[in-house]
Amino acid sequence: MLDANIKTQLKAYLEKLQRPIELVASLDDSPKAGELRELLTDIAELSPKVALRENGKHALRPSFGVAEPGEAPRIHFAGIPMGHEFTSLVLALLQTGGHPPKVEQAVIDQIKALTGRFEFETFISLSCHNCPDVVQALNLMAVLNPGVSSTMIDGALFQDLVNERKIMAVPTVSLNGEAFGQGRMTIEEILAKVDTGASARAAEEIGKKDDFDVLIVGGGPAGAAAAIYAARKGIRTGIVAERFGGQVMDTLGIENFISVKETEGPKLVAALEQHVKQYEVDLMNLQKATKLVAGDRIEIQLENGATLRSKSVILSTGARWREMNVPGEKEYKAKGVCFCPHCDGPLFKGKRVAVIGGGNSGVEAAIDLAGIVSHVTLLEFADTLRADAVLQKKLNSLPNVTVIKSALTTEVTGDGQKVTGIRYKDRVSGAERLVELEGIFVQIGLLPNTDWLKGTVELSDRGEVIIDAKGATSVPGVFAAGDCTTVPYKQIIIAMGAGATASLSAFDHLIRSSAPA
Repeated sequence: MLDANIKTQLKAYLEKLQRPIELVASLDDSPKAGELRELLTDIAELSPKVALRENGKHALRPSFGVAEPGEAPRIHFAGIPMGHEFTSLVLALLQTGGHPPKVEQAVIDQIKALTGRFEFETFISLSCHNCPDVVQALNLMAVLNPGVSSTMIDGALFQDLVNERKIMAVPTVSLNGEAFGQGRMTIEEILAKVDTGASARAAEEIGKKDDFDVLIVGGGPAGAAAAIYAARKGIRTGIVAERFGGQVMDTLGIENFISVKETEGPKLVAALEQHVKQYEVDLMNLQKATKLVAGDRIEIQLENGATLRSKSVILSTGARWREMNVPGEKEYKAKGVCFCPHCDGPLFKGKRVAVIGGGNSGVEAAIDLAGIVSHVTLLEFADTLRADAVLQKKLNSLPNVTVIKSALTTEVTGDGQKVTGIRYKDRVSGAERLVELEGIFVQIGLLPNTDWLKGTVELSDRGEVIIDAKGATSVPGVFAAGDCTTVPYKQIIIAMGAGATASLSAFDHLIRSSAPA
């Protein structure tokens, strides 16, 4: 099952086990069960501290649990955790075996302090790059707290269960049999949802903080660069972010970040966070800004009721996926309306889907999905596709793709449980048409996260923060950078440069505003 190279690496990892562990298999007579038995046998043969038994009682088969000998497993993998989930398996082995996790002690203490029973199930696809973060977070909670259990379920392997639960997107998490969340979630985000007192405690701590010299709102590439440049000046610097890393966390392949041949969003975000934390930057994650109040000390009010004050502010709140804003879209979000073909595509194997948008993202999505689904219909509003010629050539070579141009999407249809089709208007003939399908992947660009700034800083007709060449906004002492601004190109490397520019401008503002007349 495992090749020689992977075995060598895994054996080295398993040498870090501090105590014995046990793999408890629940198998059947299926070919996949045979593959899983082979995988577990390979692992057990790599370390004397790993034992395997095949008398597991889990209802989902094939599956296996990871536990200390003599204990009932609290971590289960229903399926074969290869692909992106192989790291989840390795971490589950090491952490169950006593290897310390790489999380802050405050997080560990918060997990251990949870009371009650928390039975998590996470539906994943092995091609999903967002899923491992959720699986690994819940597995760690299960290691640290005996009241928590975590089961990873491969949706492609357990299709009947996917249909029964009406799972239309991954990762999808249930807690004690009830819907809990969808999409990428960090361990801090999960804890914020299950630990009901966390928000109030965070607000109390934030309210005690002294004024900042520079406060950055947003933790994407622009915000991280701004924080590093500010902190290097020796001034009091803070970042308040709804989610550190922003949309980059949801980006799969990055191949145009100069000097880095290729990487993935989560890896880049981890590097950004590590770099930021090398300096004295007060990082306040999972905090949503709701209002900016201008003045000698600029106030940033947060959703939890706390208020931060700073001599200067840098806005770097980024952007989010643009929605179609048609009837049925919100009702069927994650019930057939999706935004990530890499993550959710495998759930639509053999089904008919649509892709909305004819730019690079839309055409790339259609190409990827064509290898999984039975048929792809690509709908583009304009009379031509905007994607690069090489992508259009590949798209046109695929036999199971239909491209419809001059199409105005008017409605998402469904049966109350899931998507059944999409209506569009032919902008040339005026005819209304219905395409019957089970999935819709929206790829029509971005919207700036600036709704909370209306009426305080000047915005463009697209909702972008208007900035000058130095990143200054219409409000003295307030600067902005990245995808939330009028910068013409929305790219990671451009956002980083803009963050540095805004930070240097903020520092210049501080010098000039503090100088004697």
